[in-house]
Amino acid sequence: MSAPPSAWLQRFAPQPPGTALDVACGSGRNLRWLAQTGWRVTGVDRDTTATAPLRDEARILDADIEHDAWPLEGEAFDLVVVCNYLWRPLVDTLKRAVKPGGWFIWETFADGQQTIGRPSRPDFLLQRGELLRVFGDWRIVAYEDLFEPGVNPRFVQRVAAIQPPER
Repeated sequence: MSAPPSAWLQRFAPQPPGTALDVACGSGRNLRWLAQTGWRVTGVDRDTTATAPLRDEARILDADIEHDAWPLEGEAFDLVVVCNYLWRPLVDTLKRAVKPGGWFIWETFADGQQTIGRPSRPDFLLQRGELLRVFGDWRIVAYEDLFEPGVNPRFVQRVAAIQPPER
């Protein structure tokens, strides 16, 4: 059984469904939920073994987005989702992949995680307030920067933001 979709995504995914991009979709926990709730989903990941079972549910692009050209240049989506992934050189590209008035939902590990486990490299950990700065010119609908205790404790930062409509 696959992991459940992000509760943050489930809470803030806009309605009605439209087009969605799941960046670094992996085995598809969020992609499947989006598809099941009516979204037309594109998933991108370099792990072809993980994405193989998703091909009947969504458009899947096999791409190493950290080293190769962005495979979706010129395409824009109503929703872009990033969970448990951070590659800062792609931030502006990902923001451009959101249509005016569209949403960006991002959730990943934050500074402090290195004190309890992986990831521990600063390159893969958001700094305090980083997502607020990244989306400073967008409408921030919700934001969290916290430690979640429990079975899989983690430091996490999350944002749900709306791209300003074209003027």
